[in-house]
Amino acid sequence: MTARRVFAAVVALVLAAGAAPAASAAFAVPEPGPADDSFYTPPSPLPAGKPGDVIRWRPSNAGPRKASVDAWQVMYLSTNALGQPDAVTGTVLVPKTADRATAPIVSFDPGTHGPAFGCTPSKMIDIGAFYEQPGLDDLLDAGYAVTVPDYEGYQSAPKTTYVVGRSEGPAVIDGVRAAQRLPAAGLSPTAKVVFRGYSQGGGAAAWAGELQPAYAPELNLVGIAAGGVPADLVQVTLQLDGKFGFGVFAYALLGLDQAYPELQLDSFLSDNGRAKLAEMKQSACTFELLTTYANQKIADYTTGPGYIKPAWVARLNENKLGGTPPRVPVFQYHATGDQLVQFAQADALHKAYCAAGVAVTWKTYDTDHITLVYTGNADVLAFVKDRIAGKPATPNC
Repeated sequence: MTARRVFAAVVALVLAAGAAPAASAAFAVPEPGPADDSFYTPPSPLPAGKPGDVIRWRPSNAGPRKASVDAWQVMYLSTNALGQPDAVTGTVLVPKTADRATAPIVSFDPGTHGPAFGCTPSKMIDIGAFYEQPGLDDLLDAGYAVTVPDYEGYQSAPKTTYVVGRSEGPAVIDGVRAAQRLPAAGLSPTAKVVFRGYSQGGGAAAWAGELQPAYAPELNLVGIAAGGVPADLVQVTLQLDGKFGFGVFAYALLGLDQAYPELQLDSFLSDNGRAKLAEMKQSACTFELLTTYANQKIADYTTGPGYIKPAWVARLNENKLGGTPPRVPVFQYHATGDQLVQFAQADALHKAYCAAGVAVTWKTYDTDHITLVYTGNADVLAFVKDRIAGKPATPNC
């Protein structure tokens, strides 16, 4: 058994301790892509097309679901944080028993996987090491088609844009579009759609919900389930300095810098910081972020607080949720003892959504961040089922 295959169990133990138009149908879907890791390297230049058009695809082993689903890894056109075309990879899974003409589609937006190429969610799903497998299983067992975006930047020389909502939101939306345009999947362009995620994935789901009315008005979006949401990156990251979740803080700086070249993170890194972040990009998945880098301090990585300069503040504010409330019901949930994603800023988001008239169901759990990855699944599934069934939402604003 490889280290990757025990990844999910080890992570759980460690954490317990501590506006684009609709695409043209004329876009040609290619033959299966390469079998090796070159699959993840975007073509240069990118092909012409619309967000959500499939660039390449290949079958996925789908880990423990291999016998019960048909699955594919896909690369599709999307939009980066600067509004420019990019290419994103992900996974599409369809239960073998599903009626593909009517099957709803749920975007399962994964939580933190780490900056290294080996951590890519589609790779983890393929080998059976996806630590959110129970939540994924819930959706597949319910008969839903599921898309799982890798988000931007997972390739052999990774350049991930961690917690950058302006990149993650389009990646989520266009993953659904890609599933609808992949002929082998046979899914309907009018299928009911739900965005669902926790932690980084909760932020991605919420961002997709905020962007969808302008970016993808054709999607039949019926609900959003977002837990452990990092709505305000300033409030989330700074309180992790010197704490258990420091690796998440450092990774967030890296993600922002890779999304926005003008931030010039390297200009205020110390030699130690450069070495640590280079090491992180090469080998860190979630487990390493929360062990190797635990309790470290940003002062040991930098020559000064460059991340509070105006350019950084502007981009952080640009990636703060709440500015364009979703138009569909939202189930937002959070752990009161969350040690990684501050509770108060998530509570502020739910209140902002309520004030804007969003049909929010807000629920808190007396637990920690990682436990809720798993214990929140039942309530999420109930919410998803109700939205797909067309039942009226029951907001508690």
